Amino acid sequence: MEEVDSALVDNVKSFAAGGFGGICAVLTGHPFDLVKVRLQTGVYDSAIKGVKSTLVKEGLPGFYRGVLPPLLGVTPMFAVSFWGYDVGKRIVSSYTGVKSSDFTIAQISTAGFLSAIPTTLVAAPFERVKVMMQIQDGKKSSMGAVIGEMYRTGGIRSIFKGSVATLARDGPGSALYFATYEYLKAKLTVPGQDMSLLSISIAGGFAGVAMWLGVFPIDTIKSTQQSSNTSVSIVQTTKNIYARGGIKAFFPGVGPALARSFPANAATFVGVEIATNFLNSVI
Repeated sequence: MEEVDSALVDNVKSFAAGGFGGICAVLTGHPFDLVKVRLQTGVYDSAIKGVKSTLVKEGLPGFYRGVLPPLLGVTPMFAVSFWGYDVGKRIVSSYTGVKSSDFTIAQISTAGFLSAIPTTLVAAPFERVKVMMQIQDGKKSSMGAVIGEMYRTGGIRSIFKGSVATLARDGPGSALYFATYEYLKAKLTVPGQDMSLLSISIAGGFAGVAMWLGVFPIDTIKSTQQSSNTSVSIVQTTKNIYARGGIKAFFPGVGPALARSFPANAATFVGVEIATNFLNSVI
């Protein structure tokens, strides 16, 4: 019974710490994400033009257009992701008989992949709303109006459009994400000492870079699919992107994405570690 209670407490801690880390990530990285999405969906053809035009048309608040859906969604999304990673580690441990502290990179990656399965249920609809708000380019439709329009044009399926593409991105992405973090965390930790916030930031930042480098083409497909209210398959979306500009067309916005990934994910893991330490001290 004590083991069950301990697992439940650990799950609650993972959920809460992940949510706090997600808030840190959104506030740090949303302006970069906005430029990325506008490049991916063809609103702008260069990052510099996107930044200048957004600043002129909408001012500094324009860089946080569409921030409400990820703020509302990222808290549970990251909470579920880190909770899912904790559950994934338990599943891998139960099948292999290996303690999570002794996992290989392959076992960490498997646990990371498993974390993406429940996360997609939260991430997909909020990503869809975020993308639709971000591509408005100066228009001022509220989150409620955007959701209402999607529901009118395609019902609940429209709101969850891109779910398969989201899982296709987040499965391997999460595997890379957690494996890179755990690997660098082990390398940067001095035996007998607590890991410094600088080391956590470095490990978290590179985890984000590794994830985006690995799955960026899939993210472009997802963003393109979610930016339209018409029904289009992943296969057709992929063909359309390739026809537009070949392999290069799958990488628009990669600069802003990578520029965002380091600080945003550094902030994520710092937030998670701080929240975890706090929760450990009070629970």
